[in-house]
Amino acid sequence: MDPQKEYVLRTVEERGVRLIRLWFTDVVGQLKSFAISPAELEAAFEEGMQFDGSAIDGFSRIQESDVLARPDAGTFELLPWGQSDETAARMFCDVTNLDGSPFEGDPRHVLKRNLDRARERGFNFYVAPEMEFFYFADGDGTRVPQPLDTGSYFDLTTADVASDLRKRTIHTLEAMGIPVEYSFHEDSPSQHEIDLRYTDALTMADNVMTFRLVVREIAMERGAYATFMPKPLAGVQGSGMHTHMSLYEGDSNAFADSSDDYRLSKIGRGFIAGLLHHAGEITAVTNQLVNSYKRLIPGTEAPAHVSWARNNRSALIRVPVTKSGKDSSVRIEFRSPDPACNPYLAFSVILAAGLKGIDEGYELPDEATTNVFELTSAERAAEGIAELPQSLAEALDVMEGSELVAEALGEHIFGWFIRNKRSEWSDYKAQVTPFELQRYLPAW
Repeated sequence: MDPQKEYVLRTVEERGVRLIRLWFTDVVGQLKSFAISPAELEAAFEEGMQFDGSAIDGFSRIQESDVLARPDAGTFELLPWGQSDETAARMFCDVTNLDGSPFEGDPRHVLKRNLDRARERGFNFYVAPEMEFFYFADGDGTRVPQPLDTGSYFDLTTADVASDLRKRTIHTLEAMGIPVEYSFHEDSPSQHEIDLRYTDALTMADNVMTFRLVVREIAMERGAYATFMPKPLAGVQGSGMHTHMSLYEGDSNAFADSSDDYRLSKIGRGFIAGLLHHAGEITAVTNQLVNSYKRLIPGTEAPAHVSWARNNRSALIRVPVTKSGKDSSVRIEFRSPDPACNPYLAFSVILAAGLKGIDEGYELPDEATTNVFELTSAERAAEGIAELPQSLAEALDVMEGSELVAEALGEHIFGWFIRNKRSEWSDYKAQVTPFELQRYLPAW
C-alpha cells in the first residue's frame, strides 16, 4: 500500500479517530462533506466511496448520478474542533466516475488537469492569496450587518473580540498544517486579512477551502459571524483575494531575470500579458457573485481597469519590488479575485490565461505609471486601458465567448457555470432593493 495511506491508517488507529470526513466542493465552491468510520477507510482508499452526484450543484444529472469520492491521503489532517470525546479528521477527495475515470464536474480535477498542462511545459505553479473577510455580530441577511470593531489598517486592537478571533484562527490553521505569513486589521470596520504562505496551487486551493471553514468555525464558537461576501457594507472597501503567483522550472523561479529592469523574465512578461489579455474573460470565475461587482468599481482600492505596474496599487496586476539577489521572490500579484470564488476554478483560469500569453508570445503593454483611478475615460482609452466587466451579466457575456475559459474548465463545468450564474443574475434583476425604494418611492 502507498506509504501515505499506511500513515493515515496508522494515525487513525493510534489517535482514536472516530470519524473521517471526506471533503470536496461543488462547482461554485461550496464545501461538501460526508463522514465514514475507520472501518470503511481502507475500502475508501482502494475502491472509493459511492454517492449520488445529482444531489450536488453542477455534478451529475439524475440518469447518470452515481460517482465515487476517492480520498487523497496527502490531505489528511485532524480537525481541532468538535466534541472532546470524538476525535475527527478530514481528507479532500478526487471525484471520479464509477469506472475510475476523472469526473468532469469535479473542480479539483479541473485544477489538476490545468496543472498537468503546465508541467508538460516544465512549469510548477505556486500561489499565495491574501484572504480578506469581515466579522459581524450575526449572519442575519435581513438587516445591515453590525461590525465587531471600528478599526482600520493595522490597528492594534488587543482587547477586542475580533483580534482574539483572528489570533485563535491563526493558531488553528497552523495546527492543521496551513502556515500563515501575515495577519492584520484591514481598512474597513471589522475587516481582517490573513495571508497564507506560498505553496503549490493544488495544496493552496485545498488550504483556501479549509481556511474559510476555520474562520467561520472559530467565529461561531464565540457567538460571532464571519463572511467572505465581497462587499457586505456600503461605503467602505470590500474584501479581495489578491493572489501572488509564480512559475517554477525545477528550483528556479521562471519569472525572474536579474538583468531585466523590472527583474522579469520573458516568461514572466508573457504570463502578465496573457492575464491582461484574457482578464475580462476570466472575471466571471474569479468574481462569481452579483455582489462581487459592488467591489470592482472605479475609485475604490479594488482594480476596475486592465493594467499592470510595479508599485502602483491601482493596477490590476502588480509586480512587487524585490531586493537584489532575491530572484526566488519575484512574483506577480493579481488583484481582482475575491474570497467568494471557487479557488480550484479561479487558479485554473488564471494559469490558463498566463500560459496562453507565454505560448502565443503576447506583447506586454507599457506599465501604468499614474493612478489609473484618477484618469478620465478618454485618458484611459488613449493609453489602451480597458475596463473589467462591471456586472455579473457583462462578465458572463464575455466568458461565454471565451475558448480559453471553455478549454480550461471543460465543457461540463463551463456550461453549467454559465447557466447557474445567468439564473442568479435573473433572480437579482427581479428584486426591488432598499436603494430603489429610498430613491424613487418618495419622488415618483
